[in-house]
Amino acid sequence: MPLDPGRTVAELKELRELTGDEDGAQRVAWTDMWERARAWLREKLAGLPLEHEIDEAGNQWWTLRGASERAVLIGGHIDSVPNGGWLDGALNVVAGVEVVRRLASEGEPAVTVRLVDWADEEGARFGRSLFGSSAAAGSMADQDELRQRRDAEGVALPEALAAHGVDLDRALEARRQIEGAAAYLELHIEQGPVLESLELPLGVVLGTFGVERHQVTFRGQAAHAGSTPMDKRRDALAGAAKLELEIREIAARVGDGAVCTMGGVVTRPGIVTSVVETAECLLDQRHLDASKLAEMLSNAEAASRRFAQEEDIEVEWERIWNIEPILFDEALISLAEEAVREVAGRSHQLPSGPLHDAAEVARAGVPTVMLFVQSLRGLSHTKLEDTREEHLELAVQALDRLADKTIARVAAPG
Repeated sequence: MPLDPGRTVAELKELRELTGDEDGAQRVAWTDMWERARAWLREKLAGLPLEHEIDEAGNQWWTLRGASERAVLIGGHIDSVPNGGWLDGALNVVAGVEVVRRLASEGEPAVTVRLVDWADEEGARFGRSLFGSSAAAGSMADQDELRQRRDAEGVALPEALAAHGVDLDRALEARRQIEGAAAYLELHIEQGPVLESLELPLGVVLGTFGVERHQVTFRGQAAHAGSTPMDKRRDALAGAAKLELEIREIAARVGDGAVCTMGGVVTRPGIVTSVVETAECLLDQRHLDASKLAEMLSNAEAASRRFAQEEDIEVEWERIWNIEPILFDEALISLAEEAVREVAGRSHQLPSGPLHDAAEVARAGVPTVMLFVQSLRGLSHTKLEDTREEHLELAVQALDRLADKTIARVAAPG
């Protein structure tokens, strides 16, 4: 069966119709719609000489046995954020389906090839990204905290997992899945504007940004909005507002792609007639260089203390989550460059600001690389997310060539 990149595009559209609505994709992990998408994926691979299983963390695996037990993994995730795009995540897996189809039609490969649909990459329902891949990578060290997590309706994470056949206490047993893995390949839309600005369809990812994610809480004093003079106020929101502006300056000073985001501020008592007593801020900082990421965090902490002193308020920091920068495998980056140049003529190397399952796999010591395909207007996590169909087809071709090159490299003696 020859590779048919057009079929990938058609199947992505089919999935969009099946699991989306007028607001976008609705494949939030641990929901019925997500399960519908996973069943659809199983149907697409039915009839091929593949072994299928769902591991202890909810990850779906399809295995094409090869002459060697050493395995090349091709992966992604089919879950989405609420009102998400038609390509984020799904492209990875559906393109992988087409590559596995082609490989299976040619008989036994030189090494084993495995396609994985990681469970809950987005973390949209419970705020815990990379669930399945971190379990398989052995880096899920926050299970006690995960037991306490609840969604917007108050459903506990372990309860939601159990409804989908996953026992949180056994999730780490998924670690066995990447034993013997010799390489991991992932294709993804860029979710940013770089490739479009360079008028390039495809790029090779150097690695994923490290992330520091914190809740910063400023505490002041509630007081009547009408009777409290401006110079007597202890306004927690003033500290938050100053920090929001300062993190822009921190990112500019550190440079080299640094990004800082205050993604939310919740104030209390939250009424128009009261000075704000508490302001809880969600701060996200990212960089590809570990030392610069640490500098960004240190600068933000120092700035928050300075603003707290200026406003006569208090500030507390609580780490929500972090991951160190992950650099991808140099040899696989070279193979990816070759694959992209062969199908598109030119390539470009760039880091990934968003997180991906590939980061967790690389953390576990598996040689890893990612391909990016251009995103129109740099938009993602929205129904406006889009990529030209001809670029999607080029991306499938590049992934296919990268798979062949990687299989040959893994199968080579020594």
